[in-house]
Amino acid sequence: MATAETFNLGFIGAGKMAESIARGVSKSGLLPPSYISTAHRSQHRRDAFSSFGVKVFHHNIEVVEASDVIILSVKPQVVKEVLLELSPLLSEDKLLVSVAAGIKLKDLQEWAGHGRLIRVMPNTPSAVGEAASVMTLGEKASKEDEKRIGSLFGAIGKIWIANEKCFDAVTGLSGSGPAYIYIAIEAMADGGVAAGLPRDLAFNLASQTVLGAAAMAMKSGKHPAQLKDEVASPAGTTIAGVRELENGGFRAALINAVVAAANRSSTLS
Repeated sequence: MATAETFNLGFIGAGKMAESIARGVSKSGLLPPSYISTAHRSQHRRDAFSSFGVKVFHHNIEVVEASDVIILSVKPQVVKEVLLELSPLLSEDKLLVSVAAGIKLKDLQEWAGHGRLIRVMPNTPSAVGEAASVMTLGEKASKEDEKRIGSLFGAIGKIWIANEKCFDAVTGLSGSGPAYIYIAIEAMADGGVAAGLPRDLAFNLASQTVLGAAAMAMKSGKHPAQLKDEVASPAGTTIAGVRELENGGFRAALINAVVAAANRSSTLS
């Protein structure tokens, strides 16, 4: 049984996001993997979770019965169906946390018949303890619930609180954003190879450069434009590269990507 310091955590949905969160929580030491459970029919997905000690049941009902906090991490298109099936089991002593993109608290509450809800938008760097997550509370979620989920997602990265009206934009930026950065890392590495670097060195340099630049942006207190200007000396190499990015519409492409993903999130509701 969970103690006052721990709790039983269940995942309804055993996809990549659930796996990332579960791995991150397990690695953080916040909860032992034996306090975490999920269910899936596919042996491949069952093996992915059991490989690091998570209990894997045969049915979602078993997960709900065994859990104090339930993270709903299924595809948005099946959230209603799943919640209607599980609603008889969702008593008020269970906290329901949804990470499904686009599905609003009012719909979650209606389908679950349950008001003790928190909505969170995390991202896949949860698996390595570097998530960017945002949460908003349902009407019956308590301060203790807020603290518990803040600690849970804070153990796998950083978490902020925002009004639910921001969530489509959050989804477009941080929820989908890792994919944009992976493309940038791949492209930078390809550029290094094109300029004569070995593939492994190019990949490692590109990845570490993105990591270091992000750390500078977070820790220096300086605006990104100022940090960029500090690298770009007059008639130097960096400004030549920046000019090519501007010619290629790099900045506009990223802005458009975030807006397109946010718009797609809004249609899911």
